[in-house]
Amino acid sequence: MIRSCLLALGASLFAPLAAPAQAEEADPGAIVALQFALGGDHKGVRASGAKGVCLKGTFTPAPTASALSKAPQFAKAVPVTARFSMGGSNPKISDKTKPVTRGFAMRLADPAGDMTFVVISAPVFSTRTPAQLLEFLKVRAPGPDGKPDAEKIKAFAAQNPETGRQAAWLNARPVPASFAGVDYWAVHAYTLTNAAGARTTAKLKFVAADKAGLSDDELKARPDSFYADELKQRLAREPANFDLVAILAEPNDPTTDATASWPEDERKQQPLGRLAITAVEPDATCDGATFDPVVDLPEGIAGPADDPMFAIRSPAYAVSLSRRSN
Repeated sequence: MIRSCLLALGASLFAPLAAPAQAEEADPGAIVALQFALGGDHKGVRASGAKGVCLKGTFTPAPTASALSKAPQFAKAVPVTARFSMGGSNPKISDKTKPVTRGFAMRLADPAGDMTFVVISAPVFSTRTPAQLLEFLKVRAPGPDGKPDAEKIKAFAAQNPETGRQAAWLNARPVPASFAGVDYWAVHAYTLTNAAGARTTAKLKFVAADKAGLSDDELKARPDSFYADELKQRLAREPANFDLVAILAEPNDPTTDATASWPEDERKQQPLGRLAITAVEPDATCDGATFDPVVDLPEGIAGPADDPMFAIRSPAYAVSLSRRSN
């Protein structure tokens, strides 16, 4: 569930209109250290999304995308470097694990400025603030017997009921049959600005063109690592396609709490484009730098200036990159 914690902080931001909210007193280094500890302290891996597949593709904007944002990626087709992953810092985690988010990081390249998203297979994140995330991880730390204290976890959940929303959402749905067979959400609110200066608040969602889940019997028949092979076979036949849509906010929709979802079926949605994943790339293509959704955004789109869970992503990713590079 650790991926639901940082990679899974699923949203991105371009140069914000205002400085992002402070990441509270919680130390990003302490959060990352706990993520590594809970995943087994493996070396040379990410604190979240340790197990994954590097990819390439193309993003083609929808004809109406520029009406919402003047970002160059919404004006012409651009190349994409991307990575699917399983949540957490354990590179040996089973692909069959249910209450763990699948992650999808991507960089839409353009000379005027890259657009980076880090999105997850749930519409909400597991915590509201970095301080809450730190406690969320601490209560799951193993004790002298090598196991976490179930009573501590239960007490924390009772005091922080919003931290159970993501796991409940995942547990209520089947395990995805493929990295490419599930939808992905950027859980933070974005501000889209068009050439005329008009601003629109929205959440972003990547809708899979070929959704599929596994029954219990199908899941039992799968090996612990099947996603990478399934993806290679799929891409040998055809691209894996996702439609990027903007879910438009209404006045009372929460924009500073990543554990709170919006009622999508009651909100207007506008297409922004189609992402086509076309081939697997060497791991080194994705490993040389971090996918930073806070820093890597062009003019025309911005993440929340007052959401501390968004703000902490950049320093936490930097700590994770430093640890895996040493």
